[in-house]
Amino acid sequence: MPILADKVAVVTGASRGAGRGISLALGEAGADVYLTGRTSRHSGSPTGRPETIEETAQLVDARGGGKGIPVQCDHVDRAQTSALFDRVRRDHGRLDVLVVNAWGGYEIDVESKPYWELDPKHWSLMLNAGLESHLTTVLEGTPLLREGGSGLVVLTTWAIGKSYHRHLFYDVIKTAINRMAFGIAHDLRPYGVTAIALSPGWMRTESMDLTPAEADRTESPEFVGRAIAALASDPGVIRHTGKTMTVIDVAREYGVTDIDGRAITPFWTDRLKTL
Repeated sequence: MPILADKVAVVTGASRGAGRGISLALGEAGADVYLTGRTSRHSGSPTGRPETIEETAQLVDARGGGKGIPVQCDHVDRAQTSALFDRVRRDHGRLDVLVVNAWGGYEIDVESKPYWELDPKHWSLMLNAGLESHLTTVLEGTPLLREGGSGLVVLTTWAIGKSYHRHLFYDVIKTAINRMAFGIAHDLRPYGVTAIALSPGWMRTESMDLTPAEADRTESPEFVGRAIAALASDPGVIRHTGKTMTVIDVAREYGVTDIDGRAITPFWTDRLKTL
């Protein structure tokens, strides 16, 4: 039996990138996955990308295991977010895994610059379509999680570590997301719910044009999804609540590998020296 059979998950920002990879991994592990995003077949993408939540749902279904359920939702909008969880309640009456992944901060390139050269619009994107939408999603999903008496909340993030990211807005917002997971974990612990900030590494996403040498340093978006599936299947996962973890931390503890069989990439070999 799949390790997440009969589990219900919500993955935000699932039309592409990490959200798509996470959805595929959770669905393959047996979970029914609500896939949210702004980009559907009925509307265009703010970034002009062609991928849609319906396409992700089809890919989940093709894997077998759980079912992909596409729901168009802009998580900056509290009413839309509330309606999503109302639907989950009507359909299933429970929520086992909430992956808060939607992120508008890449609509402008994250370039290493002095802070006075950064576009203030980028701050607004990261704050509103990143940090604020994360909090809105968790707030609306919390009643279902509390009622279940268990469950897992994962905020995808970047493990900042000891070094400065060299993009002030990104560094501040990702640090805030990591701290958000810490506070959520504190408040949900009495209800048996685990909250973790989880950092993927350098992912090969649909928009990237990499050389073979660069691609060899990267991981697939399914690596972080496999890590989340492993965490969600662990009955003792609450020992990790409040932590900021990396996919490499999870790979080492749970024996997770990427789709190419690797448990670490050259990127991570270098990156771990700064954490």
